[in-house]
Amino acid sequence: MSEDKNKEMMEVLSEEELSEQRQIRRQKLKDLQEAGRNPFVHESWDIDAYSRSVKDNFDEMDGKDVSMAGRIMAKRVMGKASFIDIQDIEGRIQCHVKRDVLGQDEYKWFKTYDLGDIIGIKGKVFRTQRGEITIEVHEMVLLSKSLQVLPDKWSGLQDTDLRYRQRYVDLIVNPDVKEMFRKRAVIIKEIKRVLEEDFGYLEVDTPILTTIAGGANARPFETHHNTLDLDMKLRISNELFLKRLVVGGLDRVYEMGKMFRNEGMDKNHNPEFTSMECYMAYSDVEIPIAVTEAVVSQAAMAANGSMEIEYQGKKFDVTPPWRRIDMTDAVAEITGVNFHEINEDEAAREAAIAYGMDKDEVKDWTRGKIIAEMFEEYCEDVPGFLDGPVHVMGHPVEISPLAKRDPKDPRITRRFESYINGWEVANGFSELNDPIDQYERFAEQQAELDAGIDDEAHPMDLDFVNALEVGLPPTGGLGVGIDRVIMLVTNASTIRDIILFPTMKPLD
Repeated sequence: MSEDKNKEMMEVLSEEELSEQRQIRRQKLKDLQEAGRNPFVHESWDIDAYSRSVKDNFDEMDGKDVSMAGRIMAKRVMGKASFIDIQDIEGRIQCHVKRDVLGQDEYKWFKTYDLGDIIGIKGKVFRTQRGEITIEVHEMVLLSKSLQVLPDKWSGLQDTDLRYRQRYVDLIVNPDVKEMFRKRAVIIKEIKRVLEEDFGYLEVDTPILTTIAGGANARPFETHHNTLDLDMKLRISNELFLKRLVVGGLDRVYEMGKMFRNEGMDKNHNPEFTSMECYMAYSDVEIPIAVTEAVVSQAAMAANGSMEIEYQGKKFDVTPPWRRIDMTDAVAEITGVNFHEINEDEAAREAAIAYGMDKDEVKDWTRGKIIAEMFEEYCEDVPGFLDGPVHVMGHPVEISPLAKRDPKDPRITRRFESYINGWEVANGFSELNDPIDQYERFAEQQAELDAGIDDEAHPMDLDFVNALEVGLPPTGGLGVGIDRVIMLVTNASTIRDIILFPTMKPLD
């Protein structure tokens, strides 16, 4: 029967029919077990070939015996001979199953197998008259019985909510999803290669459970350690631990891992996400900038063979070096308010109010805070302004509690944020290593936290200040949002598409 005819005959099963199908599969399993053919007793199957490798090397494989395993994804029974498609880690391959070769009894059992069942096969590679590379099966073993009904090949698994909840099914029936996560692995591997081979960083592991969630302005998840009777938090950043290691003499360290922030969810944010942070002693902000450009450009090259990223119809050339803009200049360009000529806090507040900012909201803000807020409110959302790739420089000290002041202008820091498609993908700076300055900035944030002015401010971390008093060398630091980079490189429209098991609200 042709595929077109098959397609015409396919109908969406109702819930009752699905339930009936599952009952039928359970009965088939019972029949197998009663006949001494329980598929779940098998522990292994020797594999010496995979689907794509057989196809790509057919001239070499033609006529050779192979041993393969996979899931039945299509089945066309035609009396004494049948065709099935099995799917393994590399893709699909057709198999020809003949009663005279397999044996009458085995063929009878084979005809009861369902789509989704996992089998091991041995057979000879050949090409059919229609030109399709196929395995002539002479041995078949049922290795696992699927008791669920897979979505059919035409309608697939299209409900996005169900796809994220049942990623195991999504991976089976949507080949592009499997390719997405293969690319994710390639990207992460390449980023680690760049860090270790090109820049000499050492990979380390730091705590996920902490008593102080420092290193970023974010609301943490909280938990409790029963044995110690101690309230703890999931880390929002690993920055302060990594810099402690630089103090200890590990001059170049990085960590890629999960961070956790108890905040909103949208297409660009998941409460649990992957971040990479790295720190290099005796380097300034220029090294983190170079690392950012290398990480992103080489990730694109490894995954797609090009340093040009195409994302949702837009194209971005991430070949180094990237453009740079000053935050205060950006505010002046978009709003017309030139804060280079405004030095006092009160004058800055008056300029902000005149532009349209809320009088009550800005009444306690400093000049630097106003510049940062105006950049976020008026510049970040301007279409195309931060499409980039571009590094935004010159952040005010008020919003950069861990960055070194610019010696030419102590009101700003030696910091940058990197943007592509208007998204912040990296944040780095020359690290603050003055313990007295650090203590004073922590104290200011603690005061804001205690007063309820900023409930996401850094709490005081006296042990980190103590580490700085021991002595932190001049250090360049960087944090990269790995999930956002992967979204861009793979053209994923939402972060949930590139996280295997994104956070989901439980079904009632």
